[in-house]
Amino acid sequence: MKVDAPLVTAGLDQVATAALEIERSGYDGVYTFEGPHDPFLPLVLAAEHTERVELMTAIAIAFARSPMTLAQLSWDLQSLSRGRAILGLGSQIKPHIERRFSMPWSAPAARMREFVLAIRAIWTAWQERTAINFRGTFYSHTLMTPFFDPGPNPHGLPRIFIAGVGPAMTAVAGEVGDGFLVHPFSTERFLREHTIPALHEGLDRAGKTHDGFEIAWPIMTVTGNTEEQFELATAATRAQIAFYASTPAYSVVLAAHGWEALQPELNRLSKEGRWTEMADLIPDDLLDTFAVRGTPEQLPDLIRDRTRGLVDRVAFNAPYQSDPAIWQRVLDELTA
Repeated sequence: MKVDAPLVTAGLDQVATAALEIERSGYDGVYTFEGPHDPFLPLVLAAEHTERVELMTAIAIAFARSPMTLAQLSWDLQSLSRGRAILGLGSQIKPHIERRFSMPWSAPAARMREFVLAIRAIWTAWQERTAINFRGTFYSHTLMTPFFDPGPNPHGLPRIFIAGVGPAMTAVAGEVGDGFLVHPFSTERFLREHTIPALHEGLDRAGKTHDGFEIAWPIMTVTGNTEEQFELATAATRAQIAFYASTPAYSVVLAAHGWEALQPELNRLSKEGRWTEMADLIPDDLLDTFAVRGTPEQLPDLIRDRTRGLVDRVAFNAPYQSDPAIWQRVLDELTA
């Protein structure tokens, strides 16, 4: 199983040092996400200063951009990194796409499927030096003059991973993607009963096998060297779960466990800014269903038990300050 690390820094001037340290620590990949900063710029710096780790956006928001934009960005990252780029895409939700990015929103699963197919058509035109003639419902790419054609990529095509929660988007990932990005707000049961079957539906639809298809899960993880650290980590993770659980799009995960009635109340409190009260609504059994909790010595076995037979890559999703030596010990044990 591969282990990835988030590439999170306070500024671009710190990325090179952070990426190199992640690689030296023994991680298999680094990933960025679409937050306060662009997810691609740090990976460019990481590509320049590392040699081995895979470089992934987890995720870049597809619908905030065009297929041509992302085809070009990931093509150049693949070249610079000598074949280590993974284009991780997500849809986000309607309010952000329309009100934050001022871009169109409709039929997200169908749009994502076409978005990825459009990127692949663009890449094929460049790699095989053929004319492009992609005509879809949402996107159309029919012009590529020599001036804008970068030519074949000696390192091959980047891989595309797709993030999802619901069955339609998950099936699309199996059909047109090279991998699937599990949302941190997920559970072992939800993966077994919902995610994996939907992925297989998509793989079967495309006539693909699981060989080479990777599933990555940034699993919520609670730990600490002392009781005080452990309690602080527990509180931070409880708050993160409450935030995720307040989102209507993620209620399907709660419903899989019979907790769907919790979502409307959390959503109401979130709109009122009552964050502490939201966390108080997350009981220990729900916390332990969504997160792995244990001492640093216990974590490797706990993570193996939670993910065995389900995923190919994991990361430690830990929304709190912690001792880096903890994660190094867990990493060494998981990759031994």
